[in-house]
Amino acid sequence: MGLAFIKGVGTPVQAQPQDLRRVIGLFGGIALIVGITIGSGIFRTPPTIAGLVPNPLVIMGLWTAFGLISICGALAVAELSSLLPRAGGVYVFLREAYGDAAAFVFGWLYVLVTTPTTVAALSVVFAEFLLNLLGTPAVARTVQLIAIAAIVTLTFANVLGAQVGAAVSGVTTLVKVTALAAIILGAFLLGNGSLSHLREGGAVQGGGLARAVAAVIWTYDGWIGVSMIAGEVVAPERLMKRIIIVGMLVIVTLYIGANLAYLYIMPVSIMAQQKEAIARTVMTAIAGPAGGVLIMLAIMTSVFGALNGNLLAKTRVPYAMARDGLTFSFLGNTHPRWATPWAALLIQGAVAIIMVLVLRDFDTLTTYFVVVEWAALIFAVGAVFVLRRKLAERPRPFRTPAYPWVPLFFVLGTVIGVSAIVWGQIQVGNFSPIYGLGIAVAGFPVHYLWKRLQRIA
Repeated sequence: MGLAFIKGVGTPVQAQPQDLRRVIGLFGGIALIVGITIGSGIFRTPPTIAGLVPNPLVIMGLWTAFGLISICGALAVAELSSLLPRAGGVYVFLREAYGDAAAFVFGWLYVLVTTPTTVAALSVVFAEFLLNLLGTPAVARTVQLIAIAAIVTLTFANVLGAQVGAAVSGVTTLVKVTALAAIILGAFLLGNGSLSHLREGGAVQGGGLARAVAAVIWTYDGWIGVSMIAGEVVAPERLMKRIIIVGMLVIVTLYIGANLAYLYIMPVSIMAQQKEAIARTVMTAIAGPAGGVLIMLAIMTSVFGALNGNLLAKTRVPYAMARDGLTFSFLGNTHPRWATPWAALLIQGAVAIIMVLVLRDFDTLTTYFVVVEWAALIFAVGAVFVLRRKLAERPRPFRTPAYPWVPLFFVLGTVIGVSAIVWGQIQVGNFSPIYGLGIAVAGFPVHYLWKRLQRIA
């Protein structure tokens, strides 16, 4: 599977015989896409969005619009995943469509920044929720120790095999889906709410709308991660399309349902005051204090599952890069017993731990890279158009429906969304999205130097 390079730079040698095993089935794949995407976002961002956009109909319009955009992107990715069912996902699509340089730029961001930042942020959120539940002050050192323990535990769980990681995702996804379903059904069946809340609200400002778009996109972010484990899915030509389509339908349904439930229980002005406790507030109103405690446990489980899913799926990018000779060859090593990319897992875990120790403002970091990640998704989904020509004769077990309109809708919708985020952040003096795009562009000269080093060696 590709070529490896001695000490990362040098003459190519045949890749190691050990390869990733195809052990993930339909349920495991669906659990993974749902588990990666649904983390803490749906439990935390709705009050923020309500404060930025005090109009329930606009709020529901944002969740529905970007849900449809995400489904359109997922349909295109389902075609690409069945066409190129290999570990690495987006990296593989970009390399086939645009060449090594584009794939390298995406990969270097994932390896050095995006994945470890996401893992670090999720682990810190998990630690803060745990301390909140225990009634213990969230002292920085305690938060760091719990976050690091979570990263170490899940890193080694995933070294033990993709089946172990998928099993963890299966359990945690079941808990988070049950929790969201309880909020939705409980609100409408047992809650003392009113549909009139959906007609209440104030004026919407352009800057607030742009920042709300960022929060919605961040909450939907992560679904692309499932494409990265295509090399470990049983019969991927048949199952990847089902995993992606069913998973996305579950995610969008739960997100829209949860927001409707929140708005049914309380007016948008009250919703904006809930900060991070909206799910607990709703469940306490429905089922008393015990319901509030249970939902906090479910949120912790949700974050833990998202952390696990990111470690499982996204470490396949450096693994695939190493197998193609685009990064240090040791990252392409698989464990002789468990057939997992153990070196990539350990390195990503170590970088995430460093970020837990040295970084503070994860909200700024997520703004940095949600723009970069979704900009990369524009090119990834755009690969459908390129590969329809380049690989016209290759069998496609699944073809994007309503082509070319479905991928085109994703591309145009995402361009508008990303542009709105950048404009909204600049309006409030935050230039982090520009810096993030600058780091991405810096990957091109780094790729040039890498290739030069290979030729010299």
